[in-house]
Amino acid sequence: MVLLVLINIQNYYYGAKAAPQVPCYFIFGDSLVDNGNNNQLSSLARANYLPYGIDFPNGPTGRFSNGKTTVDVIAQLLGFDGYIPPYSAARGQDILRGVNYASAAAGIREETGRQLGDRISFSGQVKNYQNTVQQVVNLLGNEDQAANYLSRCIYSIGLGSNDYLNNYFQPLYYSTGRQYTPEQYADLLIQQYTQQLQAFYNYGARKFVLIGVGQIGCSPNQLAQNSPDGRTCVKRVNDANVIFNNKLRGLVDQFNNNNSDAKFIYINAYGIFQDITANPARYGFRVTNTGCCGVGRNNGQITCLPLQNPCPNRREYVFWDAFHPTEAANTIIATRSYSAQSPSDAYPIDIRRLAQL
Repeated sequence: MVLLVLINIQNYYYGAKAAPQVPCYFIFGDSLVDNGNNNQLSSLARANYLPYGIDFPNGPTGRFSNGKTTVDVIAQLLGFDGYIPPYSAARGQDILRGVNYASAAAGIREETGRQLGDRISFSGQVKNYQNTVQQVVNLLGNEDQAANYLSRCIYSIGLGSNDYLNNYFQPLYYSTGRQYTPEQYADLLIQQYTQQLQAFYNYGARKFVLIGVGQIGCSPNQLAQNSPDGRTCVKRVNDANVIFNNKLRGLVDQFNNNNSDAKFIYINAYGIFQDITANPARYGFRVTNTGCCGVGRNNGQITCLPLQNPCPNRREYVFWDAFHPTEAANTIIATRSYSAQSPSDAYPIDIRRLAQL
């Protein structure tokens, strides 16, 4: 498995240009995978300035990391030449390779992230995808050809983090934490998630990758605010994330049972992350609880500021800033999503096998 992944990465870097394993890759999500859609928005959730992108070939692009995001690495592993363009910049034939619709601060719920300014919610991303489908129909000539083409593409969806970080656990701005138990809130999120997945299905999507929420309670931001020693993860936050993830995994079974012509898989980002933070040395990490760039306790109270000097040894940090992983951590999460290292990484199959279907 790991050998195969390394061969794919080598092929990518050393120019053995095989055709991609799928014709296109569509990406929906939040700041973990936004690659520039928020750059033109009136939002505090933007990363189009140094030191963001300090290790990325094109410098700052709007990616919330020092370098590549998980979907950048997955695109490479799938055999794509270059990066999937953001919706804000995707034009013409470009869209046939796929589009990234992700928007920092976006959530499953409409109101999520509003205190940070403009963002494109999950439903907004779905609408943008529907616009793209119309363009694909025009480019390919008719709806049947478009439907056949889109049915072979991979759809990666990773939302939910902000519904906790910038909604449920923000009592100053939102009442959801007082209105709902974690169980009730997860049910509400899954209900809305289900509707959006159905919309994707109605618009041609057949290969779905649902990415679970990570260990938000272990982020430098949560450790800075709510951990007595700055090391112990915040249990109530992680417990709520686990409830959501279990329901999301259940959604995979539900959709697979109801749609024989589609395939849904779940990526256990929480479990992969847990393994990295429990065994950092195995992955070359030394610092698991502090951002490489940021301000205050754990570098987690204020996120990375323009032209701030980040840590020099970025490869040794799991977190780049208060919330987001470094390229090094993203690469491990992506590699294990593509080719599962442990049976719990992906359910029921990994992205590599989904691409082959």
